[in-house]
Amino acid sequence: MTDPKEVVVLLKAIDIYSGSFVVKSALQLAPLVFVRPGELRQAEWEHIDFDTKEWRYLVTKTQTQHIVPLSTQVVKILADIKPLTGNGRFVFPSARTPDGSRAMSDVALLAALRRMGFDKSEMSVHGFRAMARTILDEVLEFRPDFIEHQLAHAVRDPNGRAYNRTAHLSERHIMMQSWADYLDSLKADVSQNTK
Repeated sequence: MTDPKEVVVLLKAIDIYSGSFVVKSALQLAPLVFVRPGELRQAEWEHIDFDTKEWRYLVTKTQTQHIVPLSTQVVKILADIKPLTGNGRFVFPSARTPDGSRAMSDVALLAALRRMGFDKSEMSVHGFRAMARTILDEVLEFRPDFIEHQLAHAVRDPNGRAYNRTAHLSERHIMMQSWADYLDSLKADVSQNTK
C-alpha cells in the first residue's frame, strides 16, 4: 500500500485490532520503523535506548550495524509494552514461551493482517518498507539517500564505497519523527472527515 487513502484504512484497522496486545504493538510499530519483518519480531530490549531514542542492532542480512531513530510515538508504544515483556529478552516474545525466551513467530503478524481482512495482494509485513520508501520520497519529499540509509540498504557514494551507517543520523531523527507525525495526521484527517 502506497496510496495514503489505503494506508489510513490499514492504520485504523491496526489501532482497533482486538487480538494479542503484543501482536497489536508490533503491528503499530511496523509502519513507524519500517524495518525488515524478522528484525522487528526479534527486537531485543537491550538494543533499545530510551535516552537517545535509538534502536541499534545488527542487520542479519548484511551483518552491519543499523540505527533506527525512535519517534515519540514509537517510544510510547515501547513504554506501553515494556511492563508486559520488559523482563524478557525480546520486545515481542512468542506467545508460546511465557518466559520470553523466543521471539514472536514469523506468521503471527501476517496472520493478524489476514484476520483484519488484508489479503496477500494488498499487504504483507514487508510491505511497510515499500509504503515508507514511496511516501517519504513522493509525498514528504525526503532525500532518497536518507530513506535508503533508514531502510538499511547499502548506499554508495560516486566512487562505489558504501556510506557509514551513522550518516545523516540527526536528519534521520527528524525524518522518522516527521513520518510518525504524518501517519498520525492521516488518521486524524479521516476521523475529522467522517464526522
